[in-house]
Amino acid sequence: MARYTGPKARINRKFGEQIFGNVKTKKNYPPGQHGNNRRRKTSEYGIQLREKQKAKYTYGVLERQFRNLYERASRMPGVRGEVLLQLLEQRLDNIVFRLGLAPTRAAARQLVNHRHIVVDGRVMDIPSYSVQPGQVVGIRERSKSVEVITNAVQTLSHNQYPWLSWDDASLSGTLLHIPERADIPENITEQAIVELYSK
Repeated sequence: MARYTGPKARINRKFGEQIFGNVKTKKNYPPGQHGNNRRRKTSEYGIQLREKQKAKYTYGVLERQFRNLYERASRMPGVRGEVLLQLLEQRLDNIVFRLGLAPTRAAARQLVNHRHIVVDGRVMDIPSYSVQPGQVVGIRERSKSVEVITNAVQTLSHNQYPWLSWDDASLSGTLLHIPERADIPENITEQAIVELYSK
C-alpha cells in the first residue's frame, strides 16, 4: 500500500502542529510562496478538508483507504466520527507505535512490513490489520535482538495508554478494549470529517 514520502517539516508547518513528530524547521509559518503573508479566512469546506488531511497524515493513510474506513465506520453502531478514529487506532501499525515499539508510526509500519511483529503468536505483515480486543501484539522471537527494537524497548514508554497493557517479560502488549474518544490524544475534529463526507 502506498504511503506519504514527501517533506515532513512542510506538513508540520501546513497544520501548525507536530503531525510527524518533532521534525526540525526554521520557519514557523505555512509553506509556499505566500505562507508568510496574511491569510484569508478559511471556508467551512476548507476547515473540513484540513481536518481530513490532518487525520490522514497523522495515521499514515491515503485517500482510498481512508474513504473505505469511513464507509466501514458509517455501517457500524455509534457516533460515526468517533468510530472512524477507533478504527484508525486499531490499525496494527498504530498499536505497535502506541505500545512504544517504534518512535513513529512510519517506523512501526516498517517493523510490520519487515515481519518483526506477531499477533497472537502469528507473524503479521499487514500494517492495516485491525487488532481486536484481547489480541496480543509482540515482537517476533528472532527479531528481539534487532538493534532498532532493543533501543525502542529500552528508551520508549510502554504504558501511556489505558486501553493497552504491556508485559516486560514477553515484550508484548494486549489491546484491552477499544479506546473512548476522550482517551485518544490526537487533535482531530472528527465531526468535520463526517460533515465533509456527508455532502
